[in-house]
Amino acid sequence: MKSIRCPAALVALLAAVAPLSLAAPASADNRVFIIANQSDGYGIDECLANSQPCGVHAARAYCQSRDFTEATAYRRVDPEDITESVAKAGSHRCRGAGCGEYIAITCHR
Repeated sequence: MKSIRCPAALVALLAAVAPLSLAAPASADNRVFIIANQSDGYGIDECLANSQPCGVHAARAYCQSRDFTEATAYRRVDPEDITESVAKAGSHRCRGAGCGEYIAITCHR
């Protein structure tokens, strides 16, 4: 039987690449967006705030408009759970029944 000889350079290359192949895959990119709960006249704000199935399309469209693939969750957020800067920034733009309320949409890439 004939023996096979590997050049030293090939052995060094394999030794360098082997740890890379064992590395964990990149983690998924998730981001939570906090938006003001503004009444749209169609009830979408309540669908999002109450995590109802009717909010699926609106949440997905929101995520896709920000280059994410899908929305994995959406819900109402208590004002105490967010920073004061978010509340101040959103308060001057909000008009209607949902003023002072916020929605968290979790987007996945």
